[in-house]
Amino acid sequence: MKQLHLYIILSLFLLTTSCSPKKGPYAVTNKVYNEQAEAFAQTLLQTEPVVLTDSLGRKLVSEWVGTVNFNLRKPNYVVIHYTAQDSAAQTLKTFTITKTQVSAHYVIGGDGRIYHMLNDYLRAWHGGSGKWGNGTDVNSSSIGIELDNNGKSPFNDAQINSLVILLAHLKKSYNIPTANFIGHQDLAPTRKVDPGKYFPWKKLAEKGFGYWSNDVLELAPEGFDVATALRLIGYDTSNLNAAISAFKNHFIQADSSPVLSQLDLNVLYNVYQKY
Repeated sequence: MKQLHLYIILSLFLLTTSCSPKKGPYAVTNKVYNEQAEAFAQTLLQTEPVVLTDSLGRKLVSEWVGTVNFNLRKPNYVVIHYTAQDSAAQTLKTFTITKTQVSAHYVIGGDGRIYHMLNDYLRAWHGGSGKWGNGTDVNSSSIGIELDNNGKSPFNDAQINSLVILLAHLKKSYNIPTANFIGHQDLAPTRKVDPGKYFPWKKLAEKGFGYWSNDVLELAPEGFDVATALRLIGYDTSNLNAAISAFKNHFIQADSSPVLSQLDLNVLYNVYQKY
């Protein structure tokens, strides 16, 4: 009976937090979402102990003893993308077709409308292969937000205003550190360039979502180790040129060449001290 009650609670949680209407243009995909959420609820209720054997094929004694100390996945990062598509509708279609194998928790249209596509506690497929700090599976620890933008033009004010409000909600709800608001290029510098040079990282930093350099910059010391500084911020420096370009797209935004001017070095020196 207790298991039945837990099953009902989990099912209601996953279904109600999906916020999926029963009618409309996405009724079919919303139904699939709910069915998959139901399957996950059933998986969470499995209480069969692990079955293991030793090198001689003898079964090890094991039993299930449920702990009382656990919770759901807690996101610790927010990764911001641009869609590189022509409309929010096109992106919603992309994220509701299985063959694309890509998704995000949120899509924000150019008009500021927010599309919540996946429960925050579930894992979206938005980051792909990449690395940030010591983490090589960013999807498992992050929330992905896609902004309707083709990468060739500035972001709309309504869109950024909605993003700021959403980020404030996420930061408060999950206690996400200021440093953990990053872009797709930051974690995948050899593959991605989004959210691009038009993204207003400075404005976000002023509101507590990521860091930005001070107005007055201290001169980077002689012999300043660029690779170490980038690595301490979080960048994968196995391809140093790509890491430098990603840093400049985020914190300089004047150009993305892998060459660091003295001003660029000063900015890097200033920023890395914040991490």
